[in-house]
Amino acid sequence: MIGQPVDRVDGRIKVTGAAPYAADTKIPGVAYGYLITSTIGKGSVTAMDTDAALASPGVLAVYTPFNPLKLFAYVQEQNDERFPPLQDREVRFFGQAIGFVVAETWEQARDAAGLVTATYQQQPPVTEFPGRTVRKFEEVEEVVGTQDLGDITFTASYTTPFQHHCAMEPHATVATWNGDHLTVYTVSQGALLVQRRLSETLGIDPAKIHVLSPHVGGGFGGKWGNWAQVPLACAAARALGRPVKAVLTREQVFAMAGHRPMTKQTLTMTCTADGKLTSIVNDGVTSRGLGGNWSESVANWTLTTYASPNIRVTKMIVPLNLGAATVMRAPGEANGSFALESAMDELAGQLGIDPVEMRLRNYATLVPNTGKPWSSKHLDECYRIGAEEFGWAKRPKKVRATVDGDWLVGTGMATATYGAGRGQASVKVRLHPDGTASVSGTAADLGTGQYTVFAILAADELGLPVSRVRPELGDSTSPAAANAGGSTSTGTNGPAVQLAAKAVQTELITLAVTNPRSPFHGKDPASVVYRDGSVSSGGVTMSFGTLLTTCDVGGVEAVGTSPRLVDPEHGYRSFGAHFCEVRVHRLTGEPRVTRWLSVCDAGTIVNAKAARSQIQGAVVMGIGQALLEATEVDHATGRFANANLASYLVPVHADIPKIDVRFLDRPDPLVSGLGAKGIGELGIVGVAGAIANAVHHATGVRVRDLPITLDKLL
Repeated sequence: MIGQPVDRVDGRIKVTGAAPYAADTKIPGVAYGYLITSTIGKGSVTAMDTDAALASPGVLAVYTPFNPLKLFAYVQEQNDERFPPLQDREVRFFGQAIGFVVAETWEQARDAAGLVTATYQQQPPVTEFPGRTVRKFEEVEEVVGTQDLGDITFTASYTTPFQHHCAMEPHATVATWNGDHLTVYTVSQGALLVQRRLSETLGIDPAKIHVLSPHVGGGFGGKWGNWAQVPLACAAARALGRPVKAVLTREQVFAMAGHRPMTKQTLTMTCTADGKLTSIVNDGVTSRGLGGNWSESVANWTLTTYASPNIRVTKMIVPLNLGAATVMRAPGEANGSFALESAMDELAGQLGIDPVEMRLRNYATLVPNTGKPWSSKHLDECYRIGAEEFGWAKRPKKVRATVDGDWLVGTGMATATYGAGRGQASVKVRLHPDGTASVSGTAADLGTGQYTVFAILAADELGLPVSRVRPELGDSTSPAAANAGGSTSTGTNGPAVQLAAKAVQTELITLAVTNPRSPFHGKDPASVVYRDGSVSSGGVTMSFGTLLTTCDVGGVEAVGTSPRLVDPEHGYRSFGAHFCEVRVHRLTGEPRVTRWLSVCDAGTIVNAKAARSQIQGAVVMGIGQALLEATEVDHATGRFANANLASYLVPVHADIPKIDVRFLDRPDPLVSGLGAKGIGELGIVGVAGAIANAVHHATGVRVRDLPITLDKLL
């Protein structure tokens, strides 16, 4: 089944509403929590009046920094908040949790929260980069090469705004205690991420925390961390002795559940007259929200993309009074590629070289910043196939050369690359007497298709139809599989599924030759063969379900563990090339993407249908990054001003053309026996650059500051 277009095994329960999400969890006696958030961007809380809230109908408790739930400091850095909520009175950003009301109903908790008043000692928040003199909060520099530079120089700066994940499902947590054991239903890109964080802040053994997150309604990185509702619901449930549910409002999700940081990149490139790069310098500046620890390595994409004897990247971090910046689909790479892909086109235009040819002339046959060979790379083939299929040869060299009525028509392209690798993962496969198999691990499915990947790989190894394999994800009591992030889920978990499916066949044969009820009892294990769901030896064949029933055994199982890939000798990345057509209305300046082709080199494709969907979804997100998405900040207060799905613009169907996706489907044998590399984030990398290049080709206007809105084109 590997490589076939397989329907999602969880598709029917999702479209019929049967899939249980965290906020759907129903527990008898549950109380409801509502977060109170700060209305200033910087300062401290000096007093809070909770009397009216405590007297409000149904209210069970009101927790504040003056009456906090006991939470211990976080030990390990994670892509979420730096400090557990309510443990101090400092306000670091607008929308920070400063209180938690628990009541019998959600409406009672919400209404009571509105009765709490807070008094502040307020200071002006810092919410944007300073002018020309950016204070260097932290700087990281990497330099490669010392050779002489070329005669032709190009320099430009590119900026990207704050952006938000906007997953459909808001962040939700339901917590219930049984003695000193905690069960948590929550949204997460990895159940073990929640277990570890709660163990730290609640001060209990992780073995006493059971995390369940079977279905996640979108994540894009925003559900990697644990946000304020998670520890508050758990601590309140312990304090009150009853279950507590907490669901963030959409504005609270914007304020406290992470965002893509703002960036600025200044690229200086030199080359020879024939377009061979001789140096690339990328000075990157990124924001870090004071609510968290994480910052984006925005310039690092430059280190691994194009061949140049001299490469230098720098990183400056500017702390801002905002909630935590966190990972968002292709962190660093989505923003980093916009600058470098735009600059490559600008330099190609300056030299009069075709953009595809410019990239081929600077093709990196070795990893540019290390000189190591690639594990596999067929990006040049992606360029050539994409150019041929898209009709790139017909592209006029001059800008504003194609007009269709009131529309100026242009085409653009860009490179996509994203890191690949394999972490350690353990997965369990169990065979059942009814002839089915289950495959389980702590992995998460954010709508990315991981359930179906588990089913396909187990079915393929066991010789069963996919319909007879039941994947089980998102349970912290399962073997420790990879979290959903970094485009490594399939590449890491896939080999573990295969190992577990092989191992369970061995366990089945062992049962067959040792169980007195088995027709194969006493036989040499080497003479017993498992094939396509059945065990055979000496002319006798029996399905494993019948064998388990005959032996009166409830099942056999095995755990397969795939180790982390450690290979200091090669570079591992997925690759691709985007080609697009953009039309810009000559009177209104409205940009429209009207044609798209992506060609990808990402190793073995496990599920052709879901993989295509992943690239298409990433391209849609990239179109949003390029043309629509920007979170606006009220600099006086530090509030995200468009923190809702009416004012924060994301693409809708009318914005998106047919997206054609092609895969080379060439296994990478060095990454694993499966040969699969990541695709979840690959598809967004370079999209904004390709669109900016097409807009320039259509209009002659070069937009270096995202998003490319019509006011910048008029």
